[in-house]
Amino acid sequence: MFDQTMDVYWLEQTATDVPVENDWLNASEAVRLNGLRFPKRRADWRLGRWTAKRAVAVCLNLPLDRHTLAGIEIRPAPSGAPEVFLANTPAHATISLSHREGTAVCAVVLSTAALGCDLEMIEQHSDAFVADYFTTEEQKLVADTPAVDRLRLLALLWSAKESMLKALHAGLRLDTRSVIVSPVHEDEADECAADAWHPVRVSGANGEIFHGWWRHTDDLLRTVVAAPPPIPPILLKIPA
Repeated sequence: MFDQTMDVYWLEQTATDVPVENDWLNASEAVRLNGLRFPKRRADWRLGRWTAKRAVAVCLNLPLDRHTLAGIEIRPAPSGAPEVFLANTPAHATISLSHREGTAVCAVVLSTAALGCDLEMIEQHSDAFVADYFTTEEQKLVADTPAVDRLRLLALLWSAKESMLKALHAGLRLDTRSVIVSPVHEDEADECAADAWHPVRVSGANGEIFHGWWRHTDDLLRTVVAAPPPIPPILLKIPA
């Protein structure tokens, strides 16, 4: 299907997985945490860092003890994208982070490839939201979708846009209508597979084309997009 594909790994953690102590953070991260005023922001930041450090450690076959995790630093690049450092040296890994309602997801590739991931709730949105943030093609897709599947589609479109904008290191500084999300048609067996990853394609205003995957369980939907095209994301297993 593609001339080149790559492996993408992912890990999901919840607030209950994060230890109370902060000895898995290094000195710079501890300073950053102490500068966050609001409890929810602090909790989200800690959850994201914990998830990212554990994902990177498993990918790089590093121990998961807190001393080793403290040696893995997640720094914000000038664009805001997270970057991985080991002993103050850039690691040969690219990550993307997202969190929502006490859950965080981290995607990892062991290269410098473009990568973005996002986690969204499947929830109600207004007609104004669709009109303001989605392209004409996407609005038609929403209108043509049966009501029973519409909220999931809205979450998919929004999440894939977020993932693409992260992969471009642009975030919401770009108009969400500058990228177009196209769910890829699957046969009925694939569509019905429980907890499966499903393909998606996202096009940028400057001709960029990113391929990726989406998956939902209960009311949470995740997307991962990358270039080169990724195979279905591989779940990282945390040793007991």
